[in-house]
Parts: sequence; structure tokens; C-alpha cells
Amino acid sequence: MALAGLLVGLLPAGATAVPGPERPTAQQQEAAARPEQRAAGPSGAGMELSRTSRPVAPGAELTSFERLEPGKFLRASALSLRLGSGRKGARADYLSSGKVSERHTVGELAERHDPGKGRRTVAALNADFFDINETGAPLGPGVRDGRPVHSPAPGTSEAVGIGPEAAGRVLDLYFEGTVTLPGGKARLDGRDAANVPADGIGVYDSQWGEADRAMTVDHDSDATEVTVEDGRVVATGKPGKEPLPDGVTALLGRGEGARRLAALRPGDRVETAYRVRTDDGSPLPRTAVGGRGLLVVDGKPQNWEGKPNNETAPRTAVGFSRDGGTMHVLSVDGRQAASGGVTLTELGVMMKKLGAWNALNLDGGGSSTLLAREPGARGLRLENVPSDGAQRPVPNGLALTAPAGSGRLTGYRVGTAMDARTAPTADNVPGGHPERVFTGLTRRLSAAGYDETYGPAHGDPRPRWRTDRPGTGRVDADGVFHARRTGDVRASAHRAGATGSTRLHVVGALDRVRPTRERVGLPDADASSAFGLVGYTADGTSAPVEPADARLDYDRSLFDIAPADDGSGTFRVRARPGRDTASGIVTATVRGHTTRLAVTVGLHEKTVAGFDDAADWKFSAARASGSLAPEPAGKEGGGLKLSYDFTESTATRAAYASPPEDVTVEGQPRAFSLWLKGDGSGAWPSLHLKDAAGTDQVLRGPHIDWEGWRRITFEVPEGVAYPLRLHRFYLAETRPSARYSGEVVLDELVARIPPDVELPAAGRPHDPLISTAADTAGRDWRFAVLSDAQFVAREPDGEAVRQARRTLREIRAARPDFVVVNGDFVDEGSPADLTFGHRLLREELGDAVPWYYVPGNHEVMGGSIDNFVKEFGPAHRTFDHRGTRFVTLDTSSLTVRGGGWDQLKGLKQQLEKAAKDPRIGSVAVLQHVPPRDPTPQHGSRLTDRREADLLEDWLARFRARSGKGAVLIGGHVGVFDASHVDGVPYLVNGNSGKAPAAPPGEGGFTGWSLVGVDRGRPGRDGDWLSVQTRPHVDGLTLRAPGRIRAGERAQASATVRQGAGAEARRIPVDWPVSADWPGARGLCVRGAVPRGRCTAVFDPAAGTLTGLRPGTVTLSVLVNGARAERRVTVTR
Repeated sequence: MALAGLLVGLLPAGATAVPGPERPTAQQQEAAARPEQRAAGPSGAGMELSRTSRPVAPGAELTSFERLEPGKFLRASALSLRLGSGRKGARADYLSSGKVSERHTVGELAERHDPGKGRRTVAALNADFFDINETGAPLGPGVRDGRPVHSPAPGTSEAVGIGPEAAGRVLDLYFEGTVTLPGGKARLDGRDAANVPADGIGVYDSQWGEADRAMTVDHDSDATEVTVEDGRVVATGKPGKEPLPDGVTALLGRGEGARRLAALRPGDRVETAYRVRTDDGSPLPRTAVGGRGLLVVDGKPQNWEGKPNNETAPRTAVGFSRDGGTMHVLSVDGRQAASGGVTLTELGVMMKKLGAWNALNLDGGGSSTLLAREPGARGLRLENVPSDGAQRPVPNGLALTAPAGSGRLTGYRVGTAMDARTAPTADNVPGGHPERVFTGLTRRLSAAGYDETYGPAHGDPRPRWRTDRPGTGRVDADGVFHARRTGDVRASAHRAGATGSTRLHVVGALDRVRPTRERVGLPDADASSAFGLVGYTADGTSAPVEPADARLDYDRSLFDIAPADDGSGTFRVRARPGRDTASGIVTATVRGHTTRLAVTVGLHEKTVAGFDDAADWKFSAARASGSLAPEPAGKEGGGLKLSYDFTESTATRAAYASPPEDVTVEGQPRAFSLWLKGDGSGAWPSLHLKDAAGTDQVLRGPHIDWEGWRRITFEVPEGVAYPLRLHRFYLAETRPSARYSGEVVLDELVARIPPDVELPAAGRPHDPLISTAADTAGRDWRFAVLSDAQFVAREPDGEAVRQARRTLREIRAARPDFVVVNGDFVDEGSPADLTFGHRLLREELGDAVPWYYVPGNHEVMGGSIDNFVKEFGPAHRTFDHRGTRFVTLDTSSLTVRGGGWDQLKGLKQQLEKAAKDPRIGSVAVLQHVPPRDPTPQHGSRLTDRREADLLEDWLARFRARSGKGAVLIGGHVGVFDASHVDGVPYLVNGNSGKAPAAPPGEGGFTGWSLVGVDRGRPGRDGDWLSVQTRPHVDGLTLRAPGRIRAGERAQASATVRQGAGAEARRIPVDWPVSADWPGARGLCVRGAVPRGRCTAVFDPAAGTLTGLRPGTVTLSVLVNGARAERRVTVTR
């Protein structure tokens, strides 16, 4: 939930959300209020999720924002600055290494850039498109300090120019030149250009760099290079590779140009003359870089539909106000789940909304880079997230500089020393909440002093600290905040009239702590890795734990573990010198709460399947056909050929290859590798394992978008129970529109195994949302939830149908106000399935229990939602019942947005309305696919993790701001589970018919849920809702001793049986099974009001029965209406 600190979702239109610690300054608020400078999305239908602004220099401000547009998330940063002239105001410099063909990251170029005396570099960005596959040189024009650096390729004259006055413009720059030879003059086509045109001549000098000049003529064997020194020919030959020394130039010719140069002899006099001119004859800019694609022309965004380079991508753009005095830079992230990118058409709209009168597209994609200074910082910070995962080396850019200040302390930029972008987190996406602190714990703060230009203050401007609520927390002299009690608090740094502050939130007492990784594997002794610690309150509010607040216990002869020094709030792990292989447990203790993680050093590989027995493997399929055959030409000897035909259905299809029997894998592998000869079809390779608990573990590889051999990797999720068994390999296809056939070859399936280490299971927290029948019955009213029966109409008497009927009959007998069928009631989503499902609901519920049907992925299996809508009506809806607003969402596509932009926008609107409606005390969201999957695989959840994060943020913010209840109920996973996230309860309802996806003791049973609801707002303890899980009970057994002595403590437990015979499922009666242990005469139950004097006490949580005095008691347990008893005699 990385958006949680960004005031996501519940903002009125046009509101400004400022995240985390910093409050907007008056200057920032003024800038945010100027509509023409508020960066906005490309469509009018989207919604802003967050916005932050900060000064970069006087007259220069950076605004970063996140938006949700129909079909994509969007993240961008906009820098607007007022240009100056001379030594005053902001200025743009040509940014490069000094060598045209040399590439470095923008960060490296900016660090080395000389801004000039009395100036500082305050921002930098990438600029021109470049010859990425060969020379690396820019393709457009370049001007530094009013002099041309390189010439453009033909047709690439578009550029942005700044200066010589305090104004910028979008213009065309043209290269003109001549070369005077003994035989007359010839046209000179370029200077240090990426390419020499056909029949042309180009000139190169020492500024070109080290790139092979043969690449500028496309390795033309007929090309000619002439080297010239002091105006005379030195040599004639083929294009050279060696860099040219100072004072030496080279003329390169192609075609006719090569023929003219080939006639030259050593000693011949040669002269070159050239210039760069503007399209309108105006003075040459002081600084210019090339671009490609006009975005805004005379105030009008340009339409690029149907034209080249208009795909959705990361983008960089530069524009100028009508008078040229304000420069606008926009960087848009793309090709990421968090930001889809924009087209050129969309980019033009955004630049216009920024205030650009004219704007030009610069190089985008992986090149897009924007860095800017934070107040008080000496260097620049990367503002965007490059799509390549790191900054791409580029040949040039723009450096934005501003006058240096006096260095006298003016203010402080205050925040947490832990960077929110990399802090340990429990959210669905990267980004933590260091602004949150647990009572009794600490948070280290930072204060960067800045001068009147927002540059770094001189000396050692360490501040004094104070808080506006000392009872909530204090800051010591070292800048460490100590949390005392729950509440918001502002921590301020001050010194000699300079101030700065940040807001922190003390969330309450720490209830438990978990590592960000359960296993840290170092492949060798030279490697290092990191982990963090995340704490939770009892209501699921999470925050990173400061490393200084944790005590680590481990074998120090094996590992070195220390707090990382990169501001991430993590611990860095390294092997001790000489430890090529090692394993051990690290125990972390935070305020009396402990957690453990395993660390291993070293890996070895073990072949699991070499496919020499390929003839013995067995083929099977789901909604497909195919075959297996030995393939003599494997990667290493023989392989296994898997042929498949996915043209027979539009539903999910699979082609399986199973070994003669399951193969046990030794050790505790962290990954598997497989050589796969691909066919480029896009099928999804999957490795199906069984763990020690019998749970299916399906590991996914990359979609097969290649042809030929490639080694692919399957990562093993944390939390699996070792040892593992290889059950089968298969190809899957989930896209309804993809119908094809093909074949792949498999070879050398290898397990990558670290040293063994036994990590004690942490177990799921027993969330109190799942409660007892008595608790649920005591609520004001109740509704039922069932999901995942997954039957087909062609088997009307099958086991899945019998289970569905049984569930509906149990629900009818419980007499809830209504029932929600929360998806995957049917299996294949055919019209026949849906009609049969409708008939089942009518036959079993009649008019006795109203019902609402929420579609799951199996309701559309291979098709659209249209069949469901035709049979059952709207796929999503809103209704109110006894003070609770219900919002059902269509997640049949495994996302919310896949069910239509209107339903996501509608959810936001319904939350806003419910917050204001006095008749509504709570909101319940029901959708088939939950935001999170509690099983180790995490494979059955919303596929868009940013969307999952957004849902959780909206619900948490609704609860926090309105004081009303919120809950989300899902299914899909195949287990019963409950949790709280930031105070909001989440229920995962298990299967009612289909076999569960987890062991019986981990929520893996069939049944349904009864939800009890109280009307009105929740009380101070937030208790307004409880869930009774109702497993199907075919047998209930209670085990307890018949006789115990007074003072003796004995174990007592119960088991639910589902099914019969050897295949029966036996479920421990423990969380998440709802069970009631009623008190009786002489028997007291811990947590309940005693009925008279106690002969014995039973503790359901511990499963212990303690004798107190002689007598006989009856111990009873009730599960879903079934009852078991045991008489126990207490003796002296």
C-alpha cells in the first residue's frame, strides 16, 4: 500500500494530496493553485491519486503526481522553471562528456558538469534520440555555448533551444557546410554526426570520441577516410577506429563523396567551412538539443494518431510558455505496472495542461531520466523510475543550473532518514511508511539545512528539535524521535530562526514483527543481500522497524549483519571471510516480540529430470490435445518434445507432461532451471510441485515469446514445506483470443539448492475477525457467503453439484438476511453452466433467502461477461442493507479495472457518499478475487498489485476519515483466511465444492461463512463485524482424557472429518475453523463468564483442560451445528 501515505482516493476533485512528512510551503500551495501549471493526465476521465511539490531553486519547482487513467496507472514528474539571462536566474546547459559518441548516465554527466562560477546544477534530464545500436551519437542537432557540437541526420532538424536571451523555443536547426578540395568545392553534410548520408561527406575531429567511424558509413567497403592536419591531407584510406588526436580531422565519404575524397593525395590542401542556422534566421540558441515530434504548436496539442512512434511508452518532453520565459519539463514513467506510459498524443495534452505553448518530444523509453535537487542537498536525486530498472547511458542531455546562494542557513528540509521509496513494507508494492512509529519505538530523522536558493547551507547546521505534542513523542539531540502514545505529532528542527518540520503518526503498540524475507540466500561468499523488519499493530497497521530498535541473534562466525547505509532501513547480510557454504537462523527481537529468518551461503545444482526416460512420461490435457515424444536433439543429449493444440477452446487450456511417478527433490531448493526450446507462441510454462504438506505449488516461468533454446528459471516461494516433489510440467494458455498449436522441447530440469536450514514455521496470525457462532449470532443481523463450487451442467449429479446443494441447504437453514454467491459458483462459464447454476439457486433457496451473484473468473471462462449478465443481470452493483452499503465488483478478469472503468470510479464515489451519509455506518466490498493471497504461492489474487494497493488504501482512508466500518470479502484462493490491513478486516472465503488449495490445518476445508453485522458506527475498539466459518461436517471427534487430577493440565482437541475412508479430510478444530466451547455445570471456559464454581477450566486457544477440584464436568464443542461431548472426572 505504498499509496497510503499519499492521501489516495478520497480527495475531492482538484484537491492537492501531499504525502508523508512534508507540509506544502506557501510557495508550493500557490503553484498548485495555478491551473495552467498543474500537471494533469491525458484524459478527462482519470483521477489524481497523489501530488507533491517542492522547490528546486528560486523560480523552479518540481511537481510529482500519480494518476489512475482508464486502462493504466500513470506516474510523472513536471519541472517548471523561470529562465534567466547572464548570471541571473535559471539556465539550461548542453550536457555531455565532451565526446559526441560517448555515453554515460544522466546522473554521471550531471555530477561531472561544470555549471560555471557562482552557479550550481539543480536538475538534469536526457535529451536527444541517439544511434543506440552503433555509434551512440545523437541523431539531432546539438549546440553548446552558441557553437555547434554535432550536426543532425537528414530529417532530424527539430530541437529545443534556450538563449541567448532568457527565453526558450522549439525550432528547426539546419547544418550547412562546404569542403574545398583541389578540384573544387563539395557539399559538407555533417560534423561529428551519427551517420554520413549516401554520396555525402562528413567531418570528424577529436570531439567525436572512440566510436568506430566505419559505423557512420554503415561499414561501406567503398567508403573513404582522409585525415587532415593543419589544412593538409596526411593520409587517405578506409574509415579508422582509433580516436582522432587534437588538431586532426577526418573527412569521411560515401558513394560520390568517397570518390572525390579518394582522389586526394598527401599534402593536398583541404578547407572546411560550416555553420548551423535556425529555420527563421534568428540568432543561434546558446543551448540546443534535438528531439523528434512536435507535441504542442502555438498552444494546440498535436494529434499523433495513426503516425509513427505513438505507442504507449515512457516519455521525456520539453516545452515553453508563450513568451518563452518559462521552461516546462515532463518525465512520464512507462512500461511498468505502476505507470503504463503515454502516447505522443497524450503527452501533448499533458504538456498543454502544464502551460506549454510549444513543446517537443525528446528521447523516451529506457532513456527517459529526470534528476532534481532536494532543498539542502549537494547532489541530485533520481525522480523517475527508468523502465530498464536503472539509468540508461545516453550521449547528451540538458543541465539546468541556477545561481549559488550565500550558504547562510534559511530553513531545513526535514524528513525520516529512512527513504519511504525503499523502506521495508507490508504493502502490495514497493514503498513503506517510515512516517508511522510504534509506541515505545523510535524513528531517526534527518534535517538538511538550506540557504535562500535552496542550496546547501555552509558549515554544520545541526538543529535543535522539538515536537508540538511532547506527550505523543519527543526528539532527542541526535534527531531520533521516541514515540510515547498514539496520535499525530509534528517534529520540528530549528536554529537561528531557520525551521523545518515533518509530521509523524504514532500508530499504537507493536503486536508482532515479521521479516521482509523469510530466507536470505547468498549464492557465494562474495555476495551480499538485505532484509528489513516490518511491525504490525493488533489491527494490522504496519510500519518499518528502525534497525536500531531490533536485536539480532545469530552465529557471528558465519555471517556479518549490519544496518545498511543507503537509507533503506534494512540490514545488509554478508558471509564471513572464508565461508563458502553456511546456513543459520537469525532471530530478531523488537520490544519483546521475536521473528526468525534463515540465511544460507552457497548453491549447488542437482538434476531433477534429464529426460533420458522421455518415452515413459505421460501426456494429459485440459480443453486441449497433444502428445509427448522423445527428442534426440535435446540441449544435452535427448529431450522431451511436448506437442499441443490450443485451438479447441477459448477457456483456459493446459497441456501436461508427467513423469512416470512423482520425483522427490533433495534439499530445500530455492529455484529450478529448465532448458526450453521455444516456439514463440506465448504459452505459459508452469512447474507443478507437491510440498511436504501435500499442497500444490505451481511455479510460473516467463511466457514463451522466443524461438530456440533458452534456460528459464522457476522461483520457489517462501513458506513451502520441504521436501518437494516434481508432479508435472505443463504449458497453460489463459487468453481467450489466443488459439494456436505448437511444440516445445524440454531438457535438463535442475534444482538450485542451498545448504539445508530448518526454519520454524511462523504461522498465520489468528485474526479475530473469524469468531464463534455465539458471537456472530449476537450481532444485529447476518448474511452468508459461499464461493468456488465450480460445477458444470453436463454433470448435474456430480460431487461438485452435491456439495453446492449441501451448502445452499445449510445456508437456508441458517436463515441469513441474504446470501452472496461470491464467484466461481460454476466452472466453465458456458451458457448451460450459468443456466444450471441459476436453477440450483432457485431450487435450493426459493424465496426463503434472497441472493446476490458476484462473478468470478470461472463465470467467464474463455469468454466475456455478457453470458453472465444475460442470465443474472449486472456484473457489479451497489445496495444498502440495514445501515451497511454493499458494493460488489466484477473481478472476472482478475482485476477490478478489467470489469470496466466505471466500477472502479463508482467504488470511489460510493465510498465518498457513504462517508457523508448518516444512514450508513459501514461499507462492505465483495469481489471474487481478493487483494492478497495468504498462501505461499501468492498466485490467487488481483494480478495488478498497484490496483490491489489502491483498494486497500481507499478502504483504510474511508475508515480513518469517516470513523465508519469497512470490510472486503473475497474468495478464489481455495482457503478460509482472515486478516486486517491498516485497521480494515479482509475475509477470504474458502471453497464450497472444489477441493481446497491448502492443508486442512491451514484453512484448507470446504464450507461457507456466516457474517454477523452490527448496525451503526463501530465502537472505539472497531468491533462491528464477526465471521463464523461453517465447514462441512461429516464427523466431529472430541479428544480429552476421561480423568485428570486437581492441579493437572491436559490437552483436549477436536477434529472435523470431511468425506469418508482413506481420502477423508481431517481438519483440526482451531482457527480458522469457528468453534464454540460452551461452559457447563462445573466447567469454566477461559474468556467466558463462569457458571458458578469451577471444577475445571478449559482454554480453547491453548487447547488445555485444567482440573481445579474433584467433580465431573462435560466438555463440549460445536462446529456448524454438529456437537461432540466428553465427560471428564477430576480427582484429588
